[in-house]
Amino acid sequence: MSGRYLIIAAGGTGGHMFPAQALAEVMLRRGWRVRLSTDARGARYTGGFPHSTEIAEVPSATFARGGLLARALVLPRVGWGVMQAALQMLSDRPDVVVGFGGYPTIPALGAAHLLRLPRLIHEQNGILGRVNRFFAPRVAAVACGVWPTELPEGAEAVHVGNPVRAAVLHRAGASYIMPGDYPMSLLVMGGSQGARILSDVVPDAIAALPEPIRRHIRVSHQARAEDKDRVITRYAEAGIEADVQTFFQDVPRRMAEAQLVISRAGASSIADLTVIGRPSVLIPFAAATGDHQTANARGLVDAGAAILIPESKLDAASLTEQVGAVLGNPDAAARMARAALAAGKPEATEELVALVEDLAERAAK
Repeated sequence: MSGRYLIIAAGGTGGHMFPAQALAEVMLRRGWRVRLSTDARGARYTGGFPHSTEIAEVPSATFARGGLLARALVLPRVGWGVMQAALQMLSDRPDVVVGFGGYPTIPALGAAHLLRLPRLIHEQNGILGRVNRFFAPRVAAVACGVWPTELPEGAEAVHVGNPVRAAVLHRAGASYIMPGDYPMSLLVMGGSQGARILSDVVPDAIAALPEPIRRHIRVSHQARAEDKDRVITRYAEAGIEADVQTFFQDVPRRMAEAQLVISRAGASSIADLTVIGRPSVLIPFAAATGDHQTANARGLVDAGAAILIPESKLDAASLTEQVGAVLGNPDAAARMARAALAAGKPEATEELVALVEDLAERAAK
């Protein structure tokens, strides 16, 4: 139904923002008006959102960073954000509010709870983040990206999968070119929090590959700004063609072109890998809440689509061995790509859209 109004609230990482973008794309096509509520960190990811998305930066805060004074100001800052959001919703009432996790979702979800507006959350991982865990019993449903997902008592779960952006769906099931005696592409993604160790280890690991493999490799490597120059230098010293950037706007294209992806195991990265269908070496972020990235990776590993290296065991030698095992065995690499594709849930966005529209319909009756 056209003319309806959706507020999407998402925290400041790609793991929250990419599925939020996927939902926004479809809802706008269906005639909904869409407003994104996020913080300054999240605003960095809004370049891929459709231009008709309304963007609102809200005051929020986290107990996880800062000194004593900063932590003491968290509750007043969050409370002020909730009050602002509530006033905005009173004057411009949304039909549904959807949260994707992260502290910046608190103002919108808190206000929707106070005003008893229709609301739900989407959890990308098998273990809920702190904010989603708090709101799970206070929303109509928790749309789960992976199954099973551990939920608190009183929460209703619906398995929808992890939505992927239109640019990813456009390359769903893209033909996989097996490794061979020609240029091969590697995509290295560290995520917003876990990129440093990949910058420390991956260039040395690629440099140590057997020469018949190494001479064909070109690398796309996502690195933190403070690591970028040294990563560029290390690849250049090894004579490896590398494009090193702090953020790739065209990850779906680079992933579709890759013979192998080396990545953290964030839920959005896993979803992209399964929709496009690419073999991967996954290094779960050890500091992730509840070790949820290891849980995210398990399905692909069990399916034979990915190789898992725990962060505690990651070094150049172990990574060289695993990368060489994939790129040196074209048939095995192709089997991994097919297994990744078989594990995908490309209909996840449509299932989440159906959940949102059903909630709006029930609330309107």
